[in-house]
This record gives sequence, structure tokens and C-alpha cells, in this order.
Amino acid sequence: MNGKKGSVEIDIPPPNKAKQPEDGNKSGFQGFPCKAWIWSAREFCKDDVNRVIFSFKVGLAVLLVSLLILLRGAYEIFGTNIIWSIITVAIMFEYTVGETFNRGFNRALGSLLAAILAIAVGQLAQLTGRISEPIIIGLSIFLIGAITSFVKLWPSLVPYEHGFRVIIFTYCFIIVSGYRMGNPIRTSMDRLYSIAIGGFVAAFVNVLVFPMWAGEQLHEELVNSFNSLADSLEECVKKYLEDEELNQAEFSEKVMDEFPDEPAYRKCRTTLNSSAKLESLADASKWEPPHGRFRNFFYPWSEYVKVGAVLRYCAYEVMALHGVLHSEIQAPYNLRIAFQSEIQDAANQAAELVRSLGKDICNMKRSLKTSLLNRVHSSTERLQRVIDMHSYLLTTHYDLPDNSSNPLPKLSHVLSTTPYDFLDQQEDDVCSTNHEKSSNHLTQNLTESYYEMMRKQSRRLNSWPSSEVDPFEKGGGFRIGILLQMRAVKSTAALSLTTFTSLLIEFVVRLDHLVEAVDELSKMAKFKHEDL
Repeated sequence: MNGKKGSVEIDIPPPNKAKQPEDGNKSGFQGFPCKAWIWSAREFCKDDVNRVIFSFKVGLAVLLVSLLILLRGAYEIFGTNIIWSIITVAIMFEYTVGETFNRGFNRALGSLLAAILAIAVGQLAQLTGRISEPIIIGLSIFLIGAITSFVKLWPSLVPYEHGFRVIIFTYCFIIVSGYRMGNPIRTSMDRLYSIAIGGFVAAFVNVLVFPMWAGEQLHEELVNSFNSLADSLEECVKKYLEDEELNQAEFSEKVMDEFPDEPAYRKCRTTLNSSAKLESLADASKWEPPHGRFRNFFYPWSEYVKVGAVLRYCAYEVMALHGVLHSEIQAPYNLRIAFQSEIQDAANQAAELVRSLGKDICNMKRSLKTSLLNRVHSSTERLQRVIDMHSYLLTTHYDLPDNSSNPLPKLSHVLSTTPYDFLDQQEDDVCSTNHEKSSNHLTQNLTESYYEMMRKQSRRLNSWPSSEVDPFEKGGGFRIGILLQMRAVKSTAALSLTTFTSLLIEFVVRLDHLVEAVDELSKMAKFKHEDL
């Protein structure tokens, strides 16, 4: 607020900028228009050094193939067709070894099929005569282009989409150049061995020069997702139990994907968005030979995707916890702190179990999680039991003091007390039983008066012409409605604590499925067995 009634000030944080060097003004780049771009490129390279290595590897592969043209002796042997090797390296070379092999397979299979079709159609066209030969070739180009473009859209054939593209342009090159040169077989053979040379160079460089395995990246990505989920859970619970006012006005100005760049939200969002990346890495890993720690043939890479899917189901609950954290209706701090011990214990035990599962996958060891899982369940059951025993704190009948400087006593000290004893410890003026009954009777009368007022207002609004009900008519109905609405809002604020604890309990329930998925992965991947 700016101090004026009805005015609202919206603070828009400036975009994050990379930290510039302190001696930037003294450098030789002062006034150079590309200075910012160079600094951004430097930061981009520092984030992942493998990007620089990949770039140099591509340059090395292209150089090796180009030497076959630059050197006179090699050029006399291979001729101009060696240019297809350069094209093959540029198309086939990918970031990881598995993706390179996948591209190479599609490239080889597509080129082989296109060559066979081109030879067959070319020979058939030559037999029909010079007049009908171009017509048959043109019709075949149309049919091949239409059929392959349709087939590559088939859901089960989408992974081989690159191979169908290769069939189209390779067939067209061979059939057209064979028609002009008069020898489609010779043209096809020249293209095939040139493509083979390019594919061999790309695979050779990618495997032997600082190889980047898709299996290793998939393994690390899944482990990082476990750690990120545990960190997000702890940060959400920690912030929820802090003695601070949450900025609800800011939430009303934002949608779910525009939360402030908080660590808990950012890490959880990364886990939720990892589905496509895990599937892509798993598909590439299937093409890789046994390597490093993954020396088993037919390694169960698909199980990593299944574990990641279960992990995302758990991340949905953490994201929901983050939404409650930024909701406009919040439980008062003195009520939240009353359940602090139970909530904190359940969250810490759950986070410890998630980290332990991630550590087992990282070390490729299989350990029994019975004790950890029992501790998580016991802490959650304790939280549920405390909520059930002290549900009277979440109703409107008992008013809690609003002064956050006088928090409620820990529930571990009041588990044996009745609700009336608990209120005696909080309020100086203790109500008698008769006063309680009269208060209940008054509340009932207020409720009946409120609904009677609402029925009258509904009849007036639906009449013709419609007219508003005087808020002060019928003996202060407006004041009665305001009182009841205030009690309803207060009850809703208290029940938001129940929402938070329910989501936390649901997260723990989903951990059972996560433990089962990790155990299945450890069995199929043959992790080393280690008892706790």
C-alpha cells in the first residue's frame, strides 16, 4: 500500500543478471558491443564444460572427414562423392554416445533402403524406354515422399522418424543423379561407402574422445531428482512453521507458474519437468554398449523412467504444499506452532527416506528400508493422532488468542488434558457450563436469523423489478451476517492447517510406492545387496 486508500503498489523484481566482473571498465572490452554476449557465453560454458568438449569433438570429426577431400591422394581415390561423409558427420553426431548410435542406425538403414529402392526403380525405368523413364521416376519420387511422410507419423514409428527423412532425400539424390549419369548402381554404391566412412568417423570420435554416456546422465539426473525433492519438502515445511507473515497479496497477482523464484518451488518444478528428459536419455541409453558401472547387457534403463514417474507423483504433493504455503487463507502462527514438533518430525523422516533411496541408486547398492519406513509411518501416525485428539482447536467454538507472541503450548504437554483444561490454560476468563449452553443457544439463534435474512434477500433479488434488501432492516440482519462470516473465515483459516498436514500425510503414503519402484530397479539392475 502507498498510504492512500484504495491504492496498491505492485513491486516487480528486476530480472536476474549475471554478475559482471568488477574490473570490467578497465578491460579492453569497454565499449565493445559484444561484451555482454561474450560474458554470457562464458557463463554458459562454466555451467557445463561438456558443451565445450562436444563442440570440439564435432569440429574434430568434420576435420578428419574433410582431409579426404583436402589431401590429393585421398581425393583421387574417393572423388567428389566423399562430400556425403561430411553431411553424414554433421547429421549423425549427437551430444551423447547413445544418441549418436541411434542416429547412425537410422542413417544407415534409411540409406540402405533408399539405395535398394533407387536401384530397382532405376532399372525398371530404363527398361521402359527413354520416353516413359522420366515419368516413372517422377511418379516414384512422389509415392516415396508421400508414403514415408505418412508412415513416420505412426505412433510406434516416431523414434525412427530420422530414418524416414533419410529415405526421402537419399532416394531422390540417387534416382535423379543415376538418371543423368545413366548408372544408378554405381551412384548408389558411391553414396553408401561415403556414408559408411562418415558414420565410422563420427562413432569413432564420439566414443574414444571424452565420451559422454547417456546412461551416466540418466543415472545422475534421477539421483538429483531424489535430492531436489527432499530439499523441497524440508524447505516448504520450514517456511510454513516460521514466525513470519506470508505475502498473500503477492499471490493474488500471480498464477501458479509465476511464483517467486524460491528454491523449493524451483527444485520441485525441475523434478516435475524431468519426464521428457528421462525418457530421451533412456531411449539413447539402450543403444549404448556396456560401459563404466553399467556392464550388464540389456540394462533395465526403462526402470529409471518408471522410478522417475513415481517420484513425480510425490513431487505433486510437494507442489501442493507450496501452494498452501502461498494461499491467501493461512492458519494463525500460534496454531501452527502448536503442531510444530509432529509436522517437523514427519517431514524430516520422509526427507531422510527419500535421500536414502537416492543414495542407494547413486551407489548402486540395495539396502533394506524397513526401519526407515517404519519410522516414517510412526511419525505420520503420531501427527494424525495429534490432529484427531486436538481437532477442537480447528473449530469456531473455541477461540484462540490472536497474539502470536503467546503461542499455544506444545501438544506433547497437553495430550492428557481435556479441551476445557486446555482453554483454562489459555484464557483468564473461564466460561461456566451454563454460559456455554447459553452461548450455543445464541449461536443457533444467530444462524437461524442469518439464513432467514438470506432467504428474504434471495426473494427480493429474483422479483421484478429486482431490489436490494436494506442491510440494516429486520433487526440488524447485516450485523448478524458479518459476525457469522467472520467466524466462517476464522474456521477456514484454522482448517488450512488440516489441508497442509493432509498433503504431508499423502506424501508419506506415496513413499511406499516409491520404495517399491526403487526395489524393483535394484533387482533388475542387480545392485549389490547391503543390509542395514
